[in-house]
Amino acid sequence: MSPQELKKALIAAGLEVYRTTSDEVVLADRVRENLIMDSGVRVKVGQPIEVSVVLRVRRAHFPNEGENALFDHVRGLGSNIVEKGFAERETRVTPVSDPADSGRLLDTFYEVVFTRPFTGEGDQLEQAIECVRYALEVAKSAEPR
Repeated sequence: MSPQELKKALIAAGLEVYRTTSDEVVLADRVRENLIMDSGVRVKVGQPIEVSVVLRVRRAHFPNEGENALFDHVRGLGSNIVEKGFAERETRVTPVSDPADSGRLLDTFYEVVFTRPFTGEGDQLEQAIECVRYALEVAKSAEPR
């Protein structure tokens, strides 16, 4: 299946696409009617089809905590998706620069990528679409209490 075929299948299932790359389709999150954003949910083309979710925490929300504690906050946020068959694939630290001044750091995201491959019995695409629907509903960012 090509990325374009996957995109058509996801749209036919009622999902909104943010963009398509050479090997994956990024699902959209509509914050409000006139604003569409990357949802952090992706479907990778291949054998097997793979759904990934990026969860994050902002350093500004936990300014006095170390890197390990920040990743622990994100892992706590991801505990529900682990119960749904996702596994941690990678962690990453992403600086967020001021769009008007690239030398000025606005914040830093501490991200954990969780993935779930679809192999074996049944319609893999249908199973992946149901998983995407679930992943779109998951909170993607840990906030302080």
